[in-house]
Amino acid sequence: MVLGMSLRTFTYLHVYISLIAIGAGFIVVYGMLAAKRVSLVTAVFLFMTALTSLTGFLFPFKGVTPAVVLGLLSLIVLVIAIIARRHSQTSGVWRGTYVISSILALYFNFFVLIVQSFQKIPSLHALAPTQTELPFKLAQLVTLIVVLALTTMAFRKYRPE
Repeated sequence: MVLGMSLRTFTYLHVYISLIAIGAGFIVVYGMLAAKRVSLVTAVFLFMTALTSLTGFLFPFKGVTPAVVLGLLSLIVLVIAIIARRHSQTSGVWRGTYVISSILALYFNFFVLIVQSFQKIPSLHALAPTQTELPFKLAQLVTLIVVLALTTMAFRKYRPE
């Protein structure tokens, strides 16, 4: 039981929160590429991404795991993104910090989605049962390249009014 829910129900809740955060994150990145503020969606993205990390800490675990480290890094990046967002319209340094930290938070969440997909989806698990195989590595590499490209473009284009 976690927060009065079975572990299965809590896991579904955590996954739904994560998927909402990722979907909102894509909209935020699109807004950055279009040089537009999408304030409500950005608030949803930042809140749900933080909630994803926080609910992740409620799963039973022993010791420090890669998931715990990534969750902590995600929360640190989110704090930076939230602070930078408040100042992003006044200074170029804050604007760039906001773009990079926001997209990095989205990347962390998407990274976990790929890991979990290869662990839980039978057809993907068959391709990379230990997550050291080429299909898993390629999925992560392609994601990283796309994120770096999007970050670079958003950094150049995002100049809200």
